[in-house]
Amino acid sequence: MVNTDKKTISIVIPFYNEENNLPKLYEELIDVLSDDMNWEILLIDDGSSDNSWENIKSLHEKDPRIRGIRFSRNFGHQNALYAGFSYSRGDAVISMDSDLQHPPIVIPELIREWEKGYKIVHTVRKDTESISIMKKLTSLAFYKLFTWLSGVEISAGMADFRLLDKQVVDVLLKSQESGVFLRGLVQWVGFPSTKVVFQCRDRYSGQSKYTFYKMVKFAWRGITSFSIIPLRIGIMMGLFTSLFAFYILADALFTKLFTDKAVPGWASLIGVVSLLFGVLFILIGLLGEYIGKVLIQVRGRPLYIVSEKIDT
Repeated sequence: MVNTDKKTISIVIPFYNEENNLPKLYEELIDVLSDDMNWEILLIDDGSSDNSWENIKSLHEKDPRIRGIRFSRNFGHQNALYAGFSYSRGDAVISMDSDLQHPPIVIPELIREWEKGYKIVHTVRKDTESISIMKKLTSLAFYKLFTWLSGVEISAGMADFRLLDKQVVDVLLKSQESGVFLRGLVQWVGFPSTKVVFQCRDRYSGQSKYTFYKMVKFAWRGITSFSIIPLRIGIMMGLFTSLFAFYILADALFTKLFTDKAVPGWASLIGVVSLLFGVLFILIGLLGEYIGKVLIQVRGRPLYIVSEKIDT
């Protein structure tokens, strides 16, 4: 039994169309959340189109410690987590997925590490055999690339299953970034931290809503939110190609003025022009991405819109 001196633990769970997983998740959570502690389960409906919200209502009627927030539409997983942090009341907040790949049985261990004085308790996932080699490799490549570009280290296998002390949550909530990337922010804020290794499980039911496109979008969001190195790489590419172009120009002038080997030709000209314009468009694209982020930030639109709440 975990002794928390009557401190409150908030379990924040964002989800999208997970009606079949929520009842089973609740059953497993109450098995590990002792009656000797104060706790709440905060479920964030990220614009589901199934009966997930009705399930939350039923769970709340059975157990008032179940709270719910419903978005007006799908705003994304990171924004849903941010909303959960905003509405949480606990002295510590544990975030996890709703598909039961994050096993609730790990929660007592997270709390024990928190009681030792750690402000952040990460989890490191040990993948199941059902995870494809491609997904493992792309995940590893992203975290290596993110760490190199941003200078903020994130280990492979770290996800959004973690415990955060209320002090850390308050610091995160002060961030006003429009493209919030919590995995990076949690590492960036510092504070004493530790890791707990867990065995990832298969989904209890349904299909993953995290498509390849969403994974790529998530990766790009994280990199551009934490690093301007892509812009610097673009500058280096521009410098390199400019030097190459000047070399070609100098060679052409030398051949024209001092030799009789000058042969009118369009292939080299088209090649150089195409190369330069290709690099130019890459640079414009990178600039556009960062300028777009500035525009979104200046607009000041909310990260999410709550259409309905189930509260006590």
